[in-house]
Amino acid sequence: MRFIDIGINLTDPMFRGEYRGKKAHQDDFELVLERAKKAGVEKLIITGTNLADSKEAIEMTKQSGHGKRNWTITGKGGFLYSTVGCHPTRCGEFEQHPDGGPQGYLDCLRSLIQNHSSSVVAIGECGLDYDRLEFCDKATQQKYFKVQFQLAKETHLPMFLHNRNTGGDFYTMIQEHRDQFTHGVVHSFTGPMDEMEQLVALGLYIGINGCSLKTQENLNVVKAIPRDRLMIETDGPWCDIRPTHASFAHLANVPQEEMQLYAPISKKKERFEMGSTVKNRCEPCSIGSVLHVVASVRNEDPQTLAETVWENTCNVFFNH
Repeated sequence: MRFIDIGINLTDPMFRGEYRGKKAHQDDFELVLERAKKAGVEKLIITGTNLADSKEAIEMTKQSGHGKRNWTITGKGGFLYSTVGCHPTRCGEFEQHPDGGPQGYLDCLRSLIQNHSSSVVAIGECGLDYDRLEFCDKATQQKYFKVQFQLAKETHLPMFLHNRNTGGDFYTMIQEHRDQFTHGVVHSFTGPMDEMEQLVALGLYIGINGCSLKTQENLNVVKAIPRDRLMIETDGPWCDIRPTHASFAHLANVPQEEMQLYAPISKKKERFEMGSTVKNRCEPCSIGSVLHVVASVRNEDPQTLAETVWENTCNVFFNH
């Protein structure tokens, strides 16, 4: 099976062995990428969560190689891609920008997109998050979510969207600005059935990862997502599938040789050994586990579903 991880936070220091500002183990970034390739991941879309992070993501797509491997992009046929945008919890940065304030920040995002059109495939991660208002208040989130619709309109790029506990505000803003963007995917979806149905009715796609599969209610929602609106992701280093999740039982029938690719032997970061994965650090290689759970829940053939998801993803991110 072949996969595209639509949401992977490769700029997170965890993938370099650093946790909360402290070095815990050697940098194994190259091995993370190698494991992804072995597991069938053919494209990775690195999430840009603010201006600085977006710049770093683009630099990753431009690098000539890591060690003996060359992961550089070649047009739309490469391995690493990125999004450019500002996460709702980071929207205060627009007003704090030292060179031109909010307009300067927006202009910098725009320039990144224009100057790196071969590697930037979406606007985002952007949206609303009312679970973490301590980082950014509602009014500021809404104000700078709105300006990112303008970026999507100008560039004709799809939107990589974030929505958490917004009481309908996210839906309202999408509905009001739906004519400004072509496609959009609500990533890491954990909402109820009616919310999924409303978003699909607006022509959006739904991104599923381990956090989308924790409860039986989550699984019921995943079962009901129309096939032509479904995408998968890891959101690594977060959102791993754990034994306590409702999804875990659905991995029991996956062939052992496949599971060794998707969930290699792991060790706690304190006992790290080069070549092993880190316990609870979600890697892009685990996307096959997400696919198998989704296929099992929906009673579909994994290979067939993987190809459908591949086509959905290419139609949104790589056919514009």
